[in-house]
Amino acid sequence: MQKDFDKWNESKKVIHHKNEDKFYHEREVWWCSLGINIGFEQDGKGEEFSRPILIIKGFSKNVFLCVPLTTKLKQGKFYQDIDLGDKIIRKVILSQIRLIDSKRLENKICTIDELQFQTIKQKITRLIG
Repeated sequence: MQKDFDKWNESKKVIHHKNEDKFYHEREVWWCSLGINIGFEQDGKGEEFSRPILIIKGFSKNVFLCVPLTTKLKQGKFYQDIDLGDKIIRKVILSQIRLIDSKRLENKICTIDELQFQTIKQKITRLIG
């Protein structure tokens, strides 16, 4: 698969210069400009290079820890079901946890329930512990 790094770099420059503050909270799912990445790192899709992400932990108003979502139904310790209430089956990709700047956030999708969130956090802790 050919990756258009040049197009992503142009988009990244625009994102970097955004002056718009996005306020986020843990447990929220957002569309996020993840970009074009190296090797097996999860890419964004479409014109905005976006993908839904779940915010795991905020560190400041500018950076947070998140995991990307996928509709590819893979199994194993690196994946966990997530229900956004829209009847679409999704997984969070636990192994793709990463730090993100809030400038990459586009639109909030929803907030997941506390029980689901705690299950995902526990799986991440076990995975990296």
